[in-house]
Amino acid sequence: MNFTAIDFETATAKRDSACAIGLVKVENGRIIDEYSALIKPPNNEYSWHNTNVHGITAYETRNSPNFAAVFAEIEQRISGQTLVAHNASFDRSVLQKTMLSFGLNYEQLNLNWECTLKIYKSKGYSPAKLNVCCQRHGIPLNHHDALSDAKACAQLYLIR
Repeated sequence: MNFTAIDFETATAKRDSACAIGLVKVENGRIIDEYSALIKPPNNEYSWHNTNVHGITAYETRNSPNFAAVFAEIEQRISGQTLVAHNASFDRSVLQKTMLSFGLNYEQLNLNWECTLKIYKSKGYSPAKLNVCCQRHGIPLNHHDALSDAKACAQLYLIR
């Protein structure tokens, strides 16, 4: 079983405001690589609501690279992969809109997406939120930390 789990945190309600990414690569059912980065969102602008959710502030990302500066590292890890996310429609949208805002071509990544939220909803979990699924399966989670969320999502996908 080979895939990469992904999670984004955003600075505002705008989908092109990625401020953190977590990636966890799984090969043959084992985690072999982890990557995380803080990303300076456009104008380093944050909404209080998003900061309240994930705790990331403009102060923390003021010297962070923007998305274009970390894209080569991200692309190397995800290109041609099956990407797994909890609520994949959100993470896919963040990736697409952030790439578009920097003039990057999403289609060239050649991605296949899987969604653990949909998988666990289809199993009858209600609610099927990431923290609830993790609690039910004893998976450690520092919720809304992008790397922790990606790692938990990978584990949920492995046991599905």
